[in-house]
Amino acid sequence: MDDLLIQEKELTHLRELALRHLQTLSIHYPSIKAASTEIINLEAILNLPKGTEHFLSDVHGEFEPFLHVLKNASGVIRRKINDVFGNTIFEKEKRALATLIYYPRQKLKMLLDDVDEKDNWFRITLYRLIEVCRLTASKYTRTRVREMLPKEFAPIIEELLHEQNHNPDKQDYYQGIINTIISLEQAEEFIIAISKVIQKLAIERLHIIGDIYDRGPGADIIMDKLMKQREVDIQWGNHDIVWMGAAGGSDACIANVMRVSLRYANLDTLEEGYGINTMPLATFAMKHYGDDPCELFIPKEKQQYNEYELQLFARMHKAIMIIQLKLEGQIIKRRPQFDMLDRLLLDKIDIDKKIVTIDGVEYPLKDTHFPTIDKNNPYELSEDEKTLMSKLKASFMHNEKLQKHVRFLFSKGGIYLVHNGNLLYHGCIPMDENGEFSKVDVSGKIYSGRSFMERLERLARKGYFGDKSSDDTLYGLDIMWYLWCGKLSPLFGKKRMATFERYFIEDKSLHKEEKNPYYLYRDSEESCTKILNEFGLDPKSSHIVNGHVPVKEKRGESPIKANRKLIVIDGGFSKAYQPETGIAGYTLIYNSFGLLLASHEPFESTQKAIEEEKDIHSTIILLEKVEHRTKVRDTDEGKEILTTIHDLKMLIKFYRNGILKERESV
Repeated sequence: MDDLLIQEKELTHLRELALRHLQTLSIHYPSIKAASTEIINLEAILNLPKGTEHFLSDVHGEFEPFLHVLKNASGVIRRKINDVFGNTIFEKEKRALATLIYYPRQKLKMLLDDVDEKDNWFRITLYRLIEVCRLTASKYTRTRVREMLPKEFAPIIEELLHEQNHNPDKQDYYQGIINTIISLEQAEEFIIAISKVIQKLAIERLHIIGDIYDRGPGADIIMDKLMKQREVDIQWGNHDIVWMGAAGGSDACIANVMRVSLRYANLDTLEEGYGINTMPLATFAMKHYGDDPCELFIPKEKQQYNEYELQLFARMHKAIMIIQLKLEGQIIKRRPQFDMLDRLLLDKIDIDKKIVTIDGVEYPLKDTHFPTIDKNNPYELSEDEKTLMSKLKASFMHNEKLQKHVRFLFSKGGIYLVHNGNLLYHGCIPMDENGEFSKVDVSGKIYSGRSFMERLERLARKGYFGDKSSDDTLYGLDIMWYLWCGKLSPLFGKKRMATFERYFIEDKSLHKEEKNPYYLYRDSEESCTKILNEFGLDPKSSHIVNGHVPVKEKRGESPIKANRKLIVIDGGFSKAYQPETGIAGYTLIYNSFGLLLASHEPFESTQKAIEEEKDIHSTIILLEKVEHRTKVRDTDEGKEILTTIHDLKMLIKFYRNGILKERESV
C-alpha cells in the first residue's frame, strides 16, 4: 500500500512538472496558431541537409595556418567556386575570387590597384560572390542565414540571395540593387561583408580535438577566433589543461607552462598575448643561476634571438624547471593514489657523486649545479622560490584575458564529446595490457572507461571554480596537473613524462615515454567497437575522432584505423612535428554526403596567401559516402527538434482540451 502511495505521488509530481513546462512554453507560443506555425517551420528544418562539421586537432598555437584553414573551410570554399563556375571562368580568376573571399579587405586593395573600369569590376565580382554565397547558403533556413548576416547589409544580401538574376520579371530589380550599391560607393564594404558571410556559412560547427596551446606563438589569437565562432566545441588536450590549471592557481601547472614556453623560446603567448610579467623569473634566475651557463637549457628555437637573450632564457628555463620538479614532488607525496612515486627523483640525487639512482641503477648527471635544492629537504621551495611563485600565481589568476579564455574552454569543452554519432576525444581511453578499460580507485570508488573520464572532468571543474581555500578544490587542481602528465590520464596517454631524464641523463633509453596500451589496441576493430559501446554509440555507423599523437604519414602510417572506425587527425599543425609527419595537419569534414579527410601541405604565410594567392593545397580522401543524403532529422539537433515538436503538439492538445488557456485571441 505504501508503495502505491509513493508511485501515485511520483506520478502527480511528474504531471505537475509537465504542466509547468507547457505553461512556460505557452509564453512563447500563446495560441494554437502560433504553436502550429512553429511545428510547420520545424518540420521543414528537419528535411534540410545536415550542416557541415569540421574537426581540427593539435593546432599548438600555429595561428596563421589555423586561421587560413577556417577562412578556406579546408578547401570547401574553393570547391564551391568550382561547382558554381565550372569551366566558365579561368583558373586565375577562381584563385583571385577565392583569395578575395578569404582576405577581402587586404585583397581588395591589391586587386583594385590593377583595375581601370572599377564599376564594371565591382559588378562582375558582386555577381560572382552572390552566386557562391547562394550555393553555400542553400542548406540553411532563411532564419539561420539571416542570423549570420551583418546588420548594415542584411536586408540587401537577403534580397539578392533569394532573387534569381535569370528570372526576366526580376532581372531589372536584381540589377538595380547591384547598380545602387556601386553608385553609392558601398561596393567595397559589401564585398567584405558577403565574403565573411560565405566563410561563416561554409562551416556550421567546428570541433577542436585538443591542444590549442604551446609551441606556436598565437594560442591567444586562436582562442579569440574560437570565441567568435557560432557553433564550436573543444575536447581538452593535455597542453590545454595545464594552462587551465595554471589559470586556476595550480603552482605545478604554472611552472610547467613557464617551462614549456621557455623550452621553445615561445614567450609571445605569455608576454604579448596575455601580458604575463616574466621579469620576476628573470630576476630570480640571474640571482641564483647568473654564473651558470645552463647549456642544457638553451631553447630549441633560436632563430629570432641574440646570444644574450638565449642565455637569459636558458637560466630562466633551468630555474623554473627545478621549481617544477619540487612542486610536482609535493603533489606526488600529497596524492599517493596517483601512483607516481617513481617520479620522485630529486631525493635520489647524490651531488657529491654526480649521479642519480633510478630503479636501483646509478646514472651520471649531465648537470649538477642545483643552488636552490636543500639535500635534506629537496622538495621544499626556498624563500625566494616561494616569493617568485606567489608573484607568478597572481599574474595568472588575475589575468582577465586568460581567465576569459579558460572559462570559455570550460563552457565549450570537456574531456570527451558524443555528437551526431561520433565520439571525440584528444588522447585515449586508458586501458590495461589486456585491452580492458583500466579500473581506477578515486576516493574509494572504482571508475573505468566513460565513468573515469567523467569523474576526472568533474574534479577539474571543481578545481577551477571551487573555493580556493577548500581541500576539495586543491584536489581538483592536483587532478588538473595529473591530467597533464599522470600515468592514467586520458589526455596524456603515457606511463610517465620523462622530464627529468630528458634534461639530466644522457642514456636515451630513459627518455622514452611508454604509451598507454590503448595505442596498441586502437588499430583493432574489436577494441574500437568496445569503446563505442561504452559511450552508447552504434559501432556500425559511428566513428572515433582522435588527436594527440601525430600520424607519421611520411613513413606510411595511415590516419584511418580499425576498418574506418577510428580516425586520427593530428597530422602536424605544429611546425615542430612536420618533419616527422610530412604534412601540416588534417581536417575531418562531415557533411550531408559523408566523411572526407583533408590532409594539408605546409602553409607558407598569410602574406603569400594574399599577394601570391597561395592557398593551402589539400588532398581529399573520401572516407565514407552515405547512401541517402543525411538530413537534420538524422542529427542530434534533429532529435531536439523532434522533442520540441512533441511538446508543441502536447501544448496544442492542452489548449483544445481547456487545460491551458490561449494567451491571445484567435
